Amino acid sequence: MIKVSVIGTGGMGYTHGRAYSVMRGVKIVAACDSRKAAVKRFAEEFNVPQTFTSVDDMLAQADIDAVAVVTSDAGHAPVSLAAIKAGKHVLCEKPLATSYADARKMAQAAKRKGVINMVNFSYRNASAIHRAHRLIQDGAIGTPIHVHGAYLQSWLSGNVWGDWKKTPSFQWRLSTRHGSRGVLGDIGVHLLDFASYPVGPAVRVRCTLKTFPKYPKNRLGEYMLDANDTALMEIEFCNGALGTLHTTRWATGHANTVAVDIYGNEGAIRINLDQSPTELQICRGKNRHKATWKTVRATPAPDMYQRFIKSVRTGAQDQPDFARGAEIQKIIDACFESDKTGSAIRV
Repeated sequence: MIKVSVIGTGGMGYTHGRAYSVMRGVKIVAACDSRKAAVKRFAEEFNVPQTFTSVDDMLAQADIDAVAVVTSDAGHAPVSLAAIKAGKHVLCEKPLATSYADARKMAQAAKRKGVINMVNFSYRNASAIHRAHRLIQDGAIGTPIHVHGAYLQSWLSGNVWGDWKKTPSFQWRLSTRHGSRGVLGDIGVHLLDFASYPVGPAVRVRCTLKTFPKYPKNRLGEYMLDANDTALMEIEFCNGALGTLHTTRWATGHANTVAVDIYGNEGAIRINLDQSPTELQICRGKNRHKATWKTVRATPAPDMYQRFIKSVRTGAQDQPDFARGAEIQKIIDACFESDKTGSAIRV
């Protein structure tokens, strides 16, 4: 039996709770949240026997093998480092940290301690991106030359996810004082992983960030609404390919769209997870001359939660690990520096 604790019992905490509660040979034996009422509700929902409001108390008293770190962004590094020090395996939400220095420290600590460590880039659940990775590595579209990607949400301009003005789990994501790195750190991090996983590491970035007015004096209760809500990135990849990536919370008509197009000198691949997580489109061979696309289907992949538990059970480290999370964090830091200086930044 793999015994798990969920640390942070907000919206994403329930996603983790639902995932582990249906797995054979896995039990959520503890939950932790600084909000006593929130952790109590979570425990009742998933029949969790032990609850804590202190991470240190939980690590000292609960008999657990692994933790899911589902705190706000600012809590990822200190909570994960405490769990690693206690010898626990860790699945941490994204972004891995709020700085590359902290993310690197986390990756190094996990390696020294020998614990399984993974960052929840949840769109790796889509088998289409794994198939694209293999196709590109096998030369199916030649050398990648241009990449275009977008992650689009609309919860600032519509109520498809609910009214953000009445939902603290949305509001903290708009406030740097509450640990948010804005849309770049929240969902741009997924886009950076999604685009660079099949193409290769980024080596240079130019980025523009913007925070649009959304409430009188940009304040709602305890939340200063100062985190970026739109990001535009120009990326150069290690093989020389160029990319344009953008993400925003203002994309009316898009509940949660993730799409990436990769153009090579001998073909192209496009993925749109709104359409399917298990299918991609490819244009190559004779179809290049007719601008005709063919659908390629991929076998559904285990999700991140299943892969994490399998790694804990077998001792075989799966991807994406903390080192990958730190690599993406380094790009995010470069994006903030680029926006501040107005210049391209080497990663």
